[in-house]
Amino acid sequence: MTEILGGPSLPQERKLVTAIPGPKSQELLARKNSAVAAGVGVALPVFTVAAGDGVMVDADGNSLIDLGSGIAVTGVGNSAPRVVKAVQDQVAKFTHTCFTVTPYESYVKVAEKLNELIPGDFEKRSALFNSGAEAVENAIKIARHYTKKNGIVVFDHAYHGRTNLTMGMTAKNMPYKDGFGPFSSEVYRVPTSYPFRDELSGADAAEVAISQIEKQVGAANLAAIIIEPIQGEGGFIEPAAGFLPALQEWATANNVVFILDEVQTGFARTGKMFAAEYSNFAADMVTTAKGIAGGLPLSAVTGRAEIMDSAHAGGLGGTYTGNPIACEAALATIETYFEDGLLERAQKIETIITDFFAELQKTDDRVGDIRGRGAMMAVEFVESGSKKPNAALTSHIAKFCADNGVLTLTCGTYGNVVRFLPALTISDELLLEGLGVIAEAMKVSA
Repeated sequence: MTEILGGPSLPQERKLVTAIPGPKSQELLARKNSAVAAGVGVALPVFTVAAGDGVMVDADGNSLIDLGSGIAVTGVGNSAPRVVKAVQDQVAKFTHTCFTVTPYESYVKVAEKLNELIPGDFEKRSALFNSGAEAVENAIKIARHYTKKNGIVVFDHAYHGRTNLTMGMTAKNMPYKDGFGPFSSEVYRVPTSYPFRDELSGADAAEVAISQIEKQVGAANLAAIIIEPIQGEGGFIEPAAGFLPALQEWATANNVVFILDEVQTGFARTGKMFAAEYSNFAADMVTTAKGIAGGLPLSAVTGRAEIMDSAHAGGLGGTYTGNPIACEAALATIETYFEDGLLERAQKIETIITDFFAELQKTDDRVGDIRGRGAMMAVEFVESGSKKPNAALTSHIAKFCADNGVLTLTCGTYGNVVRFLPALTISDELLLEGLGVIAEAMKVSA
């Protein structure tokens, strides 16, 4: 059997040799169903054997265009050369010691790099963890310890993870929360800014949120406000200009820690290293994960030194947190973003996607809203002649794309958003081909 190589050596083409899923993927799916817990679902039942840049190859030899990149994780592409070399070199040295037992330099170097890159002209500290949810949970721990208060404010349409605390912070019930309660107490939800639907200015939307916080929670009880600068699972909702700075200003005036959840938006995904740069302000704390390490599990909390240092020694950590292999991968990944011009590439991807759907919108008003930043773009689909969410069309598009060799992801509280999270290394030609399949899907559903 011919070896299938991944990474940059993989032919960048859409090629179907079987129906999707093919017989080998179906066989593997049957094995998955008898061995893996039913709660671990899959969006597209094709089993990957190789992936790189804009494509993934399945067990049957089909080559699919990948517009999801592992949910915004492989921004530098699968098996990016610098990442591969860094991982191989580190594996040959040692795989683990536990940083809180005997430390190593790569953890320190990642923390130094995060402190340098994350916005804020003040002294910072970082702590490393394994997943986005774990980073969020630790940010809340630190904020509570620092303020000696308990309340946490989150927002409509938010997604922060699947641990018990972060499920309570996440807005959407299915599939994330249903039947898994009770959840952590002292979590309060307030309205966000959703320009396509609420049509409010950032200042007015912030006034609504702050009024509810003051009346229903009280600043004296509130440890932190946490928000995604562009909401991910909630539908790629970017708040109106001025919304985030107004919340931050109120938080600072009331001894409330302001936390930005940049798990999905961070690391060049939006065309800047961090989405906060678009709002020109610095949060007290920032959580990161996903695009940080080229596909290896790593996350971080970075924030003001006085806040981060408030937790006692031994209060933060974990057996695998800041694993040395993941740390080396992160350093190589961050270098790749800058050396390969991937921030600029993300901005070009934004232009391609925006222009494509703006043209389509001229003849099909079911394209309700085109939004996002960089290579974190989305289209919200609506019923013709209205803003009523069109979940049926969205589901049809996702299935049509899968059947025709394009992996897409849906999201949104109403199930009517298709999100685009391609690797920043995808070619223009492959991206446009994938978008063309979506246009075909809309045509056959008209």
